[in-house]
Amino acid sequence: MKLSTRKLAYTAIMAVVICICSWITVPFTIPFTMQTFAVFCALLLLGGKLGTLSVVIYILMGMVGLPVFSGFRGGIGHILGPTGGYLIGFVFSGLFYILFEPFISKNEKLKIPVLAGGLILCYLIGTLWFKAVYSAAGTDYGFLKILSICVFPFIIPDALKLLLAFFVSGRVKKHISSE
Repeated sequence: MKLSTRKLAYTAIMAVVICICSWITVPFTIPFTMQTFAVFCALLLLGGKLGTLSVVIYILMGMVGLPVFSGFRGGIGHILGPTGGYLIGFVFSGLFYILFEPFISKNEKLKIPVLAGGLILCYLIGTLWFKAVYSAAGTDYGFLKILSICVFPFIIPDALKLLLAFFVSGRVKKHISSE
């Protein structure tokens, strides 16, 4: 894949958008960030490869200590902590999107179910990571307990963020030059 200056700039911009959206906390019964919305937008606007690259850049910025994660946190410890698997899961969501991109290019209606599938994969990776971290620390949460803490409260907000990202990216994409 040849990366033009424009594509590199869009990729960097989307990495910054993910950073900014991870700082936006929506107060609710369990507060959530707009980070997932930005990941969806990156994939929808840039495609699987560059969108995933944006996510990887975002995670690397956080790993080196920049305060790009929710709550203005950063550092490798955040990735290795109990919720770090959900951040790593974003990369796998992007890889999932890449896998289905040939089908999406033929049928735009598949974008939403493919993004939803990527989100489910993210949930799975994050939940397994959460369980592994707590098990290693001597606390053995059951799978259902972890889902009730880390997944179930976020399903509806994440579904709404997916739909919002689909709508917003459709409007924005018209104004972005593909080359």
